[in-house]
Amino acid sequence: MAQVVIMMGSATDRPTANKAEKILDKFGIGYETFVASAHRTPDRVVEIIRNSDAKIFIALAGLSAALPGVVAAHTLKPVIGIPCASSNSPGNLDSLLSVVQMPPGVPVAAVGIGRGENAALLAARILGITDKGINDSLESYRKELEQKTLDSN
Repeated sequence: MAQVVIMMGSATDRPTANKAEKILDKFGIGYETFVASAHRTPDRVVEIIRNSDAKIFIALAGLSAALPGVVAAHTLKPVIGIPCASSNSPGNLDSLLSVVQMPPGVPVAAVGIGRGENAALLAARILGITDKGINDSLESYRKELEQKTLDSN
C-alpha cells in the first residue's frame, strides 16, 4: 500500500522526485509517483487525490508552483511542497514563495528548492509518529548522519 503519493507537475521534475523516492525506499515506505499538472491536467490531479489511500502527499512544482496548493485544496491530509529549480530560474525564488505563501486554511509544508530527500524525511517523520518501525529507522538514520559527520574530521 502506498503511504505517500508523489506528484510532479512535469517530467522535468523527475530528478527531484527521485531524491524523495530513494529516501522512501530506504525506509520501506510505499509510494506512488505521478506526473499531473495543476494547469494542464487539473482533473487528473483531483482524480489522483480522491482515489488515493495515501496518508501524505508530496507535490513538486517549478515556475508558478501551483501544484502543492491545489493538492492541499482538495485534501485534509498533510501536503509537503517541493519548489523546483528550472533552466529558466535556477534559484527559483518564485516557486519557493508560491509554496510557502499559502492563504490561511490551506497549509502546505515546504522544504528547500529541489530538496526531495527532505520532503521524504518529513513524510517519514509524520508517519513515524504512529509507526515505531519507521521511527526506529529514523533514529538509526540520524546516528548514521552523525557518524558520517564525525568521520569527516
